[in-house]
Amino acid sequence: MARGGQGLARVAVVVRAGAAPLWWLGVFAAGIGVLVPGVTGRRIGVLAGAALFIVATAVVAWSRRKRYAALAGAAARAGKYDVLQDRAVTVRTWRRGHRWWLLAAFAAALGSSLAVPAAGGMLLAGTGAGLRLKAAWLGRREKADDVLLWVRVDWLGRRGGGPAGKPVKGYRSTGIAAGDAAPGGARRRTAELV
Repeated sequence: MARGGQGLARVAVVVRAGAAPLWWLGVFAAGIGVLVPGVTGRRIGVLAGAALFIVATAVVAWSRRKRYAALAGAAARAGKYDVLQDRAVTVRTWRRGHRWWLLAAFAAALGSSLAVPAAGGMLLAGTGAGLRLKAAWLGRREKADDVLLWVRVDWLGRRGGGPAGKPVKGYRSTGIAAGDAAPGGARRRTAELV
């Protein structure tokens, strides 16, 4: 990075990076868990799991929104020498940094099925759905403000997560066409790049 430029990762991509693995691990754990009768029985397990799914989705989607909004509102323009990290690199860094947490969460969701079938898996899936909704909210905000939000890579830590954590002092912004991810962190379609 020449002349004091910073490595920047998209905020929405970091948020969205955990959504797919949490969703699919949760769905898989719930699918296996529903095969086990468990202590409470399948019906109660699935009903408890549905409630946990809704609560987890809402909590994750709404948590720290004020912090995100404050950081976004005070975002400084990215500098000429700042290096924008590719979407794939950001996602890979997050997933590698959290792989053991994901594995532990999956094992816990499977283990909980012995007591309450499918509930742990549905909780995990709800967490993934909540992250997806939060990324979509960030995307709507980016579109409304006509900017993309970025965070310094060195503030994300070794695991590449926590785009609204304590180490994050502020965001940077670029035009809506910068980088290879659309608002909200999804892959940008080829037609959008032209």
